[in-house]
Amino acid sequence: MPEKQKQSTALVWFTKDLRLRDNHSLLQTLAENERTVAAYCFDPRHFAETKYGFKKTEKFRAKFLIETVENLRKNLQSYNITLLVFHEKPEVIFSKIVKKYKIDTIYCQREWTSEEVSVSQKIKAALPDCNFIETYDQFLFHPAEIPFSHFSEIPEVFTDFRKRVEAKAEVRKYAEYPKVQPESNLVEHSTEIPGLTDLGLADFEIDARSAFPFQGGEEAAEERLQHYFWKTQNLKNYKETRNGMLGTEYSSKFSAWLANGSISPTFIYAEVKKFEREVVANQSTYWLIFELLWRDYFKYISLKHGSKIFQLNGISKRNLDWKNEPEVFKKWTEGETDEPFVNANMNEIAATGFMSNRGRQNVNSFWAKELLQDWRIGAAYFESMLIDYDVHSNWGNWMYNSGVGNDPRDRKFNIQKQAERYDPGGEYQKTWLKDF
Repeated sequence: MPEKQKQSTALVWFTKDLRLRDNHSLLQTLAENERTVAAYCFDPRHFAETKYGFKKTEKFRAKFLIETVENLRKNLQSYNITLLVFHEKPEVIFSKIVKKYKIDTIYCQREWTSEEVSVSQKIKAALPDCNFIETYDQFLFHPAEIPFSHFSEIPEVFTDFRKRVEAKAEVRKYAEYPKVQPESNLVEHSTEIPGLTDLGLADFEIDARSAFPFQGGEEAAEERLQHYFWKTQNLKNYKETRNGMLGTEYSSKFSAWLANGSISPTFIYAEVKKFEREVVANQSTYWLIFELLWRDYFKYISLKHGSKIFQLNGISKRNLDWKNEPEVFKKWTEGETDEPFVNANMNEIAATGFMSNRGRQNVNSFWAKELLQDWRIGAAYFESMLIDYDVHSNWGNWMYNSGVGNDPRDRKFNIQKQAERYDPGGEYQKTWLKDF
């Protein structure tokens, strides 16, 4: 087969794949084109106010994202690749970029949820003569590798999915960093990365109590992996500590970097396997891969069900009677409910943009199954506040814990028993409550 003739200039559009290692859109762009220009857009729609009266993206994730894009630009520059950054809707600015640099092909990560698809469609409508090459690049098990011929065959129960995938699928080897490009690949530009105030958000200092005091970016992500796996070897105790609630070491904390694509799940998987060969293979090493599989599963559920994951009945056929009471929402978000354990967790997310997995399950269950409030409002609040927000994991977990998703047992948390079990000495609640 003849090698594809290289075109003059192509654009790689970064979205939730903000890394150089294991970035297939970037590698393909470089392989198939003479010159590569990169772009990232801080889409104003992501920082607008929602119908619920709070920002779609709050300051915590915004700051982490700014740091990530700063690191991405620095790293790309060292490879002689220019990252153009805009605080503008992509469909507006891309027409100008395409014309200025005579671009005929745009490479990007494939997305499938409604808002992302809408933006993609607007760009394609504005650029009818442009070719678009989209790549699935956020999975542990790539869609081409899973043992299902169509997304409609994805099981409704995670265990069934996990067993089939573990038995019949393989994780692809991650791709290394690209080759350094010639200096002639760089282009002149005057684009600047916006600050928090440019995005309509207030600057802030990281709370000293935060369980996630980390910076954004690929370098910080890989430093964390080196620390958690190799320096401290905390990975070997992950299964025992993962339900912790205080400090940086009870879990890997990879979620925020995974969410914006600063690190890939296939790279993490390869490092786990290396750890198993060189240090120990045990339940904890398996459990970290197990959690990456959960992440994959919610992505496949959204591929299967589409926009149902954002609807009141979720993916279930249950027609529950939900409430929408602003005063109840105010008390929940301000940590003024009748449950101290819930209040402590809600104070933590309000102060830091982070909350443990155990905390998320409890405050979700309390909101949806005790207060009987519209679960989508809680999910939207998490979307706003969480530093590690991922559309599929967030909405998938909220459905799951609200009784309209993939939980076959429809569990309801006993909040007081959960507090006794996971915060037996009350240390967590003392940290986040004034009068405990």
